[in-house]
Amino acid sequence: MEKARKYNFFYRNTVIVWMAVKFIFQLYFFSFTHRIWDDRTVRQWNRMLADMASEFRETAVRLGGVLVKVGQFLSTRSDFLPEAFIRELTGLVDQVSAMPFEISKELMEEEWNSSLDKNLKTIEPESIASASIGEVYRAELKDGTKVAVKVQRHRVREIFRKDFVALKMVFWIIKVFTNFGRKADLTALYKELVRVMDRELDFRQELKYGNYFLERYRNMPSIHIPSYYNHLCTSRVLVMDWVEGAKITDVQYVNEQRLNPEQLARTLFDFYIDQFLHPGYFHADPHAGNILVQENGKIAILDFGMVGEISKQDTVYFKRVARGFITDDYQLMIDALEDMDFLLPNADKVKLEKAIRQALDLYQDGSLKEMDSDTMAQIADEFKMMVQEQPIQLPADYAYFARAVSIIAGLLYAIYPEMDIEKWAKPQVKKWFGYRNLAEAVAKQKAKETAEPVLALPRAMLKWLENGEKDREWDKIKQELRLKHHFYLFLETISFIMVLIGAGVIFYGYTTGLTGIAVTALSAVAVLVFFIIILFYKHYRMIQFRKRGGVANE
Repeated sequence: MEKARKYNFFYRNTVIVWMAVKFIFQLYFFSFTHRIWDDRTVRQWNRMLADMASEFRETAVRLGGVLVKVGQFLSTRSDFLPEAFIRELTGLVDQVSAMPFEISKELMEEEWNSSLDKNLKTIEPESIASASIGEVYRAELKDGTKVAVKVQRHRVREIFRKDFVALKMVFWIIKVFTNFGRKADLTALYKELVRVMDRELDFRQELKYGNYFLERYRNMPSIHIPSYYNHLCTSRVLVMDWVEGAKITDVQYVNEQRLNPEQLARTLFDFYIDQFLHPGYFHADPHAGNILVQENGKIAILDFGMVGEISKQDTVYFKRVARGFITDDYQLMIDALEDMDFLLPNADKVKLEKAIRQALDLYQDGSLKEMDSDTMAQIADEFKMMVQEQPIQLPADYAYFARAVSIIAGLLYAIYPEMDIEKWAKPQVKKWFGYRNLAEAVAKQKAKETAEPVLALPRAMLKWLENGEKDREWDKIKQELRLKHHFYLFLETISFIMVLIGAGVIFYGYTTGLTGIAVTALSAVAVLVFFIIILFYKHYRMIQFRKRGGVANE
């Protein structure tokens, strides 16, 4: 029964959309009923977010399809998702049951337009890996070469197309009934999600990226990229060299093979920092399952379905941000972020620049170590709140970039906890930045520090105090009013939809003679109408209050 419903358009859409509506209601209701945000409230809030993320993860695993990929994608979006939610999604991996081999066999024969015997000597019917998009089998070619065969899952394209519709509805609901519409370009984000996930459905893209990395790192002897058999690769089937090895984090295997953990970590570091600093594609899914260590100490990189790209212009932007940070040129940093599409058109750049200036002035060089910790926490909280209010969003490739960097950093420390990442990175960053540019930037910073060492802290404190306690308090009030406005709008719309459904039930009951159902529905509609009237009245009073406060256009 569950398998049949899994492919049903209305069932999948109902589950996905209802989950989104329920989450939005929970968030609003919690904020509406908790006026004082003390430590206890924050803990309750984080528990609720963790429960929501857990429910999302379970639903994603059960339904498969887009939800798994959406969860993996959203786990990179620290620019607008809460940390507690992201923490639960970070471990979301494809956990779907294997599909019957007969289905995979039929698809391979269809793609190759021939029987398996004509291309494969043997193939093991039990898959060695099963994910939301593909199954992987161990096989041998006619000449005895061991290969891995990746086959697209049955009806996966159909499922993704259905889920894209539900996803569009969810994004519309979020845009209309939450503050995310102001903070993020949800239309662009939806298109980016569809583009990225649609690309993963075409295995020819993965073939292209695999061949790219094979060529790029052909002369790096410590890295192994499997070769692909192009004549057997199609949009739904990939055939590549079989790779023996263990996960890079398998300490027991590393010790058994008497491999040097420091050397393994350094090899992995050099491989990825080359991608992160220079133009070209980068491996955007570097979890331990995709990085194997072989007996001879080589590191094998697998699965190029998720790949990001750093353009030449991106490296220019990165260097501008670095230069701005070194020389305290905040306007340069803001301009670079805007050129990188981090800032939406309605972002308050002046306010954002002021926040960055204050934060860096207050925390730079540990100058506030002696300050009261409560004061520092207050400044940090207000800075965080201000940034969250600003229309800042991370473009998809940068989100993949940030995710890849964080995963690799975690892997490196897991492999070699004594790693000195600053020592390893410094020579390469200097070379990347350019010795002349770096020397010039450092010289400017040193001159500035020499000219005004005493004034830095008082000036920073003065700028922070100039904001005024009343302004900060009014910002919080405006945020609460905005939250209430969206909450009322959300409840009014949902109630109105329920009234329409109730009217339909009343009509159906009277026309079919089921008067009991009709009377019950009529009573429910009457209660809902009364509830809507109260909501409209409270909503109207709140809007009038906002107008009297001079923020009618907020």
